[in-house]
Amino acid sequence: MKIGQVAPLMESVPPRLYGGTERIVSYLTEELVRMGHEVTLFASGDSITSAQLVGCVPTSIRLDANIHDPIPYYMLMLDRVRDAAEEFDILHFHIDQFHFPLFKSMAGRTVTTLHGRQDLPDIKPLYLGFPEMPLISISDAQREPVPKANFVATVHHGIPPDLYAPNFDPRGGYVAFLGRISPEKRPDRAIRIAQTLGIPLRIAAKVDRADEGYFREQIVPMLQRPGVEFIGEINERAKASFLGAARALLFPVDWPEPFGIVMIEAMACGTPVLAFRGGSVPEIVDNGVTAQIVDTEEKAIRQLPRVLSLDRRAVRRRFEQRFSATRMAKDYIQVHRSLLKRPLPLPAGDPGLSAGRAIMKSERN
Repeated sequence: MKIGQVAPLMESVPPRLYGGTERIVSYLTEELVRMGHEVTLFASGDSITSAQLVGCVPTSIRLDANIHDPIPYYMLMLDRVRDAAEEFDILHFHIDQFHFPLFKSMAGRTVTTLHGRQDLPDIKPLYLGFPEMPLISISDAQREPVPKANFVATVHHGIPPDLYAPNFDPRGGYVAFLGRISPEKRPDRAIRIAQTLGIPLRIAAKVDRADEGYFREQIVPMLQRPGVEFIGEINERAKASFLGAARALLFPVDWPEPFGIVMIEAMACGTPVLAFRGGSVPEIVDNGVTAQIVDTEEKAIRQLPRVLSLDRRAVRRRFEQRFSATRMAKDYIQVHRSLLKRPLPLPAGDPGLSAGRAIMKSERN
C-alpha cells in the first residue's frame, strides 16, 4: 500500500527531545516500512526515517529561531501534499484539522488521527462543517466530547518492544514525573505525594513558553523542597534509564488525557504507574496489574505503597500484549483497507468528478 504520512512540523520525526505525536508518527512509519508498505513522510527536513522523506522545512520549527509563525509553513506543506495526492492510496494526517478544507474533495482517501484533546468548544464546529473527513481517535475517551464527529476507529498507540529494556530490579530509589510542566499535568500533585511519603521525586520535563509563568511562580518554589530534583527535558536514551530505574511513575493529570504515552513507556520498562482518573487513563492502564487509579491526592498517598509492590514482570507482559508498534501498525492498515473499500463520497454538484473517483477506486482494488 502507498501511504503518505503527514506529520507536524514543530518537532522532527522522531523528536530530539519532547514530542509525543512526532514520536508515534516515527514508530508507525518505521513499522509500516518494515511490513513492506511504500511510505512517504512529509515532515521537517531534519527528520530521520527509512521512508521517503519530503522535508517541508529545513529543521523543526521549535528549533528555528527565525520562524515566529508556523502557519505559512503548514500551508506550503499541504500544497505539496495536495500536488502529490494521486500518488498515494491513503493520506494519513497527524496535524489536527488544518487540512480539512483542502482535502475534503478526496476525503475517502484520507484519514486523520487526532492526537489532542477534543473538549474545547471551538473544535466542534469543524466536525459539523466537515462531516466527510474520516477520523481516528487514540482512545475511546477522546471521542466523548464530540460524539457526532466521523470517527471510523480507535487505535491505541504502540511503541517498539525493544526500545525500552525492562528493569525488574530498580535501584534508583525514586518515583518519577515525566512529560511537560503545565497546570493540567499537575507536577505540584506529584511533589506533594512524594513529599508526604518521604520518597525522592525526580522530574524530567519540558517547559513550553506558554507555561513559563506557571513554572516560575508555582513549581520553582516547590523544587526547593528536600528530595525533589528537576532534571529538565531528556532524550529517548535517557528516558529509558530514567523510567527503568524509577520505583513508579506518577501520572497526576487533571484534564481529559487523550492517551498518555508516558504510561506505556513506563510499562515497557516494567515500571508501575500511579495515575489519576481522567480521560483515557482507565483504558490504558489495568488497575491492580500495571497501575493504581486514584481520584484524589489523599487516595494517591494511600495507594502509592501498593503501586510500589506491583509485579514489574506482569507490568511488562501487559505492555507486550497491548501496546507494541506492530499491533498499532496492523490496526492502522486494517482501517486504511476498510476506508478504501467504501464508496467515495460525492462532492456536492459534481457527479462527474465522483464517478471518475469511483472508477479510480475500482482500478486500485
